[in-house]
Amino acid sequence: MKLTLACTASYGSGGLGQHFTQIVESARQQDKLDSYYSLGILSDDPAGHLIQLPQLRLLPYTPFRYSPGWLNHLNNEFFDRTVAAQLLPADTFEGFGGQSLYCFRKARRLGYQTLILQAANSHVHNVLHQHQKAIQRFGLETSWLNTAQIQKTLQEYQLADVIYIASEYSRQSFLAAGFNASQLKRIYLQVSPRFKPSVKRPDDGIFRIVYVGSVTVMKGIPVLLEAFSRLPGKDVQLTLVGGWATRGMRRYIQSWLARDSRIQIAPGDPLPHLQQANVCVHPTYEDGFAYAPMEALACGVPVIVTEDTGMKEYVQEGVNGYIVPTGDWEAILERLQACRAKQLGFDRS
Repeated sequence: MKLTLACTASYGSGGLGQHFTQIVESARQQDKLDSYYSLGILSDDPAGHLIQLPQLRLLPYTPFRYSPGWLNHLNNEFFDRTVAAQLLPADTFEGFGGQSLYCFRKARRLGYQTLILQAANSHVHNVLHQHQKAIQRFGLETSWLNTAQIQKTLQEYQLADVIYIASEYSRQSFLAAGFNASQLKRIYLQVSPRFKPSVKRPDDGIFRIVYVGSVTVMKGIPVLLEAFSRLPGKDVQLTLVGGWATRGMRRYIQSWLARDSRIQIAPGDPLPHLQQANVCVHPTYEDGFAYAPMEALACGVPVIVTEDTGMKEYVQEGVNGYIVPTGDWEAILERLQACRAKQLGFDRS
């Protein structure tokens, strides 16, 4: 069986890129990899096909620049159409939700036997529901998911022979939407081996809280900030390792930075921040898996995650972290206080 894969995320970049990299290398190890398409490929890899999208350079000059939903959808749409135009015969095509419809159709015409969809998130209707809850509560920005992408994703669900999910949370969302369990297959994602405990940790008495990921309403950033603001003392620090994508969120974060010097934002490599952290908080309204808290666990750092975080199944309550109700800053505050008062029974060595 020869497998062709495609993903907008660059090889090894971010959570989606790590997900993509794992399935590329798994296929290569099993001698099933025919080719893969991405906006960023492994250097000198004959199986990799670099996709360039010059159309994206025009988007900052259009009204779409104000809409995260349209920017995301058009990025996926241009990628999907470009890959479909270049697709060559193989046995199986494997792509990601929201960016595979045209590839699926082309693959069928080329005689591909199997179409696989990687669902990086839970069912798209659950994603929409959770995003709406966050936006209705806080405003500030709109979702990266718009109606066009929802409709496209639903069509991909119908065409896919198999849908891969990375958590029981995602699986339950598809079952609730009426999918047959036999169509759903589980993939177990792994974090990079570079995420490991530090040999030497800070001993300066500062309680370090870290968040890693996109700085958005949908990721629950306002919930985390509300909880953190109620932690007393100057010996606590919150580091947001990530960046914003909208003016509304930029202004919101800048207002918090101006009034609380204990908060800092630090885009870039999360590893050094995780290795110094006392706890990692992932307050998301929806995540099909969530690499960041898994990377924290690998670094020996306890986590606080929501009920709508896919990796919650790896959290042992009170041992390596806590699971809290989604959107509940009081629950996050309570768990932060518990982490601050005592070390969890988690081996960081």
